Amino acid sequence: MSGQKIISYSSPAKVILSGEHAVVFGKPALVAAIDLRLKVSLWPSDKQNQSQPISIIKKLVEAYLLKQKIRFQARPFNYAITSQIPMGRGLGSSAALACAGSAAILQFYSQKQVTKEEINTVAYEVEKYYHQTPSGVDNSVSCLGGLVFYRKEFEFLKNINLLPFDIPSSINKRLFLIDSGKAKESTAKMVLKVKNSLIKQNKNKVLSDIENTTKMMVIALKQNDVCGFKSAININQRLLAKLAVVSPSTKLLLKKLGQYGVGKITGAGGVAEGSGYILFFADQVDQLCHYLDKHKITYFKFSQDNKGTINLSQVEKKY
Repeated sequence: MSGQKIISYSSPAKVILSGEHAVVFGKPALVAAIDLRLKVSLWPSDKQNQSQPISIIKKLVEAYLLKQKIRFQARPFNYAITSQIPMGRGLGSSAALACAGSAAILQFYSQKQVTKEEINTVAYEVEKYYHQTPSGVDNSVSCLGGLVFYRKEFEFLKNINLLPFDIPSSINKRLFLIDSGKAKESTAKMVLKVKNSLIKQNKNKVLSDIENTTKMMVIALKQNDVCGFKSAININQRLLAKLAVVSPSTKLLLKKLGQYGVGKITGAGGVAEGSGYILFFADQVDQLCHYLDKHKITYFKFSQDNKGTINLSQVEKKY
């Protein structure tokens, strides 16, 4: 439609530094937004070609606006999605889509600027639709950006603490994200697997140990304690292995990479094949990169994002 202003929002990926799975059961998680982004753009159009995710977001936006008694018009639109975030690798691609998509449709329907609180509320409902019992941490970090200490006590009580410091450069410059392969299992399936395991095998102590490790990591980052941070990564990985969410191939990869530093899975994990991305602290950066390049293993340099979901709609384009 010629002359119409495009509404565009961009949201970042996330990395769970510590607290995977335990966060679903009321324990804290330490999570960072990273500078890999997904963008949703939409504009008025009678020619709609909507994917299932956009259709779901649209319905949940409408439900939210009706519940809040906010005036809106459910106008037809078309859209485009561009993303730098690998899908199915534990980096929160679905949460980034939930945030950017919710923000764009909220603004398009209500014709007003939307707050991050509104975006996060709808994005959480989107995450619930797809992941059944999400903690809410993925959408919160993608919405807010930065370094977040998160705990969900109850469905109605979530503590989202944006920490007043960044990952120190002495640690940040040595962090990498290394692809162990796409998990065959969905996030929802992995969460259910852990839940059943906790019931049958009484692994609740592991959750408490993960909580202590998460707190240990927060202190290490605050105090710029490299040794403490590395130790927390090591402990966290061992505990996740106890929860049986790490595939044999990922364990083998971590063992091979052990000569260059320490690593852990980040996200829900996977057991049949890959386990998503590994968060890796490199003692030997050049040697690590050489090994990964030689074996054609995909990796990214870790880069913290502090912007969260942002409005890119100031630029007017014509279609």
